[in-house]
Amino acid sequence: MSKEKYKLHPATVFISTIKAVKVFFLPMIIILVTSGFKFNFNFRSDTFFKDSIAMILFSIVFIGIVFTTLLKWWTYRYWFEDRELRIEYGVLVKKKRYIPFDRIQNLNYKESVLHRVFGLVQVIVETAGAKSDEPEADLTAITKAAADQFELEIKDVKQTVEVFVEESALQMVYTMSIRNLLIVATTSNSMGVVLLSAIAAVSQFAEYIPFELIYNELSYLVRFGFVVVMSMVFMVLLVVWLISVLLTAINYYQFTILQDGERLIITRGLLEKKRISLPKNRIQAIKIIENPLRQLFGLCTIVVESAGGNFSGESDKKIVLMPIISKKKMYPLLAELFPKFQFVENKKVHSPLRARVFFYRLNFFYIVPIVAALSYFFFPYGLLSVLIVFGTIAFGVWQHKTASVQVLDQQLMIRYRQISRVTFFVQKHRIQMLEARQSYFQKRRAIATAMIVVMSGMNGASAKAFHMDLQEIEKLLAWYEAKK
Repeated sequence: MSKEKYKLHPATVFISTIKAVKVFFLPMIIILVTSGFKFNFNFRSDTFFKDSIAMILFSIVFIGIVFTTLLKWWTYRYWFEDRELRIEYGVLVKKKRYIPFDRIQNLNYKESVLHRVFGLVQVIVETAGAKSDEPEADLTAITKAAADQFELEIKDVKQTVEVFVEESALQMVYTMSIRNLLIVATTSNSMGVVLLSAIAAVSQFAEYIPFELIYNELSYLVRFGFVVVMSMVFMVLLVVWLISVLLTAINYYQFTILQDGERLIITRGLLEKKRISLPKNRIQAIKIIENPLRQLFGLCTIVVESAGGNFSGESDKKIVLMPIISKKKMYPLLAELFPKFQFVENKKVHSPLRARVFFYRLNFFYIVPIVAALSYFFFPYGLLSVLIVFGTIAFGVWQHKTASVQVLDQQLMIRYRQISRVTFFVQKHRIQMLEARQSYFQKRRAIATAMIVVMSGMNGASAKAFHMDLQEIEKLLAWYEAKK
C-alpha cells in the first residue's frame, strides 16, 4: 500500500472560491441595489465610504475566501497507510483524520461545469454510521486517474467499492426520457417557484420599474378585447413553463439508475453531474409521493430514506429514486428492486368516520378571524370569503379519506396527505420509535394518532397515522412491541 502523500489539483482553489462566492452573491446584489449602484473611487471624498461600502464589503469577503481556500489547498494532503485513508490540513491548527477502509461504504462523485473544464472530479467519501450532513472526506478536485487510483487502493481490502469507469457494465434499471422530463417540469411545483422568484425580484427592483407606464400600456391593450389579454397571459405562462423545464433539465438531465448487485447507482445532472451510490441494505423506508396533478394522471415520485452518508449534498438523506413513473409500472419495478417489501393495497384500515372533524376543526382558529375581517372591511364582496370555510372542510374530508394504515407480518404502511398524498412503506426492524398520541378531545371519540420515526439524516424521517381508531393504534403498538 502506497504511503505517498497526494495533493488536490490546483484548480481546487478556483472551484472552491466560486462555490463560496455563490453563497454571498445574492446578498451582495441586494446591497448594490439598495446603494443605488454607486461607486466612488475618490479617496478624499467625504462620501467615499458611504458610496463604496458595497464594493468594500465584497472585496473583503472575496479576499478572505481566496486566502482561506488557497491556504487549505496548500496544506491539504491525503494518503493511504495501514488500511486507512489519512487526511491532514491546516496551518495554525493541524487537523488529521484517519478513516479505516472497512468503514468506507461508498465513493460518490460530482462533476460540475468547472470540473469538466479541467477534466477533474469531486470525490465524497461516505462512511458507515455517519450522522452529520458533512462528509467524512471531501476531495474537492482530483483527476479521474487519481480517483481510479483511490479506488484501487481500497479495492484490495474492500471489494464493494464501485469502479468509476465501468458504468456501462452495470444493469440498467430506469432512465428518464425527454417526455418524462417535460412531465416532471409541468407537474412539479417548480412553476410556482419561478413565479414567486420573479415576484421577489420585481420587489427588489421596484423603484427602477416604470409601473405607471406599464399600467397605461396594459390598459390600452385591454381595450382590444379578451383575446389579447388571454394571449398575454398565455405568453407569461409559456415563459414560466420554459424556465421550469430548464431548471428541471439542469437537475434531472440523463437521470439514470444502474444496479450493481446490492447497490443502486444514480447519475443525473446537466451542469453538475452527480453520481450517488446507494446500498440497498441502508434504505430505511420507501415513500411514494403523489401531488394532486400527478395523482390525477396516475403518476408519482418515489423517494427513499437512507441511513448515514452525505449523498453528495442531498437534503437530509432523502434521495429521489424515480422523479416520475406510472403507478402501473411502479409496483412491479419496486418489487423487483426490493423483494423484502410487500407492495399491496389490500387489508388497509382507514380513519373512522367519527374522526373526520379532526382533520379541519383546528383550521377554524385562524380561518374564522380572517373571514370575519374580510367580511367587515370589504363588505359586501368580503362575504365571498365564507367560501374559504367550505374549502377548508372539503380539504379536511379529502385528507380523512386518504388517512389509512396497513400492518403486515414484518411491514407497516402509513398513508396520509398534506397536499400531496404520501404512502410510507417501512419494515418493522427499521422503525426507531413508535409513539401514540391522544388529546382530550380524541379520547372522547376513542381515536388516537400514531407516529413512527426511522433513521435518516440528523433528526430522522417520520410518518403519522392521523386520527385512527384507538383499537387499531393499540394493535399497532402490540405489533411493534412483539419484536422485543
